[in-house]
Amino acid sequence: MASNDPEHKEEEETTAAEDEDTGAQVAPIVKLEEVAVSTGEEDEDAILDLKAKLYRFDKDGNQWKERGAGSVRFLKHKKTEKVRLVMRQSKTLKICANHLVIPTMSVQEHAGNDKSCVWHAADFADGELKDELFCIRFASVDNCKKFMETFQEVAESQSSKEDKEENQDATNAAGLLEKLSVEDKKEENEVKEETPEKVETPEKVGEVKAADAEKKAE
Repeated sequence: MASNDPEHKEEEETTAAEDEDTGAQVAPIVKLEEVAVSTGEEDEDAILDLKAKLYRFDKDGNQWKERGAGSVRFLKHKKTEKVRLVMRQSKTLKICANHLVIPTMSVQEHAGNDKSCVWHAADFADGELKDELFCIRFASVDNCKKFMETFQEVAESQSSKEDKEENQDATNAAGLLEKLSVEDKKEENEVKEETPEKVETPEKVGEVKAADAEKKAE
């Protein structure tokens, strides 16, 4: 027996309309093309990758402020072998730390917390160099130790690299000076060979002989 309830009929019609497949295909209004995104890390290898939370010291407010939580990594350049510390926030991938690790840097355990450590750096995360005091906190003591050990190893390796570069520069300079000295001597010899010896003409020889004869006659 069919129902005369108008609400029930409306529900049946709506359900039938939803179940009906028209077979129509709707083309997308805008066609999106795949775009290659560069991170600036393509020529670098990760030495260490750990999860952590980063803080920076606010001198004006005299307090620590959170920079973000995410992955902190040491990245070594394949050609120059320079190493930088980069940290990005987990969700937005925004850079919250980005600086080179140089020989003069040192990292130390944060007072009263063996899961945290602090260091100074000239950071470029905001697009300009800023002298920052960072504090980073890890979930475990082991991760904090790994970070500190890697930090110190990288700083020491960069010191050895700088010494090698200085020695190489000194060797190159000495070689250049030696080359210039050899070229100068070569040019002097060439000038001597090109300069003709002074030859007296017959007229000059005759004048000399006449002068000698006059002296003897006297």
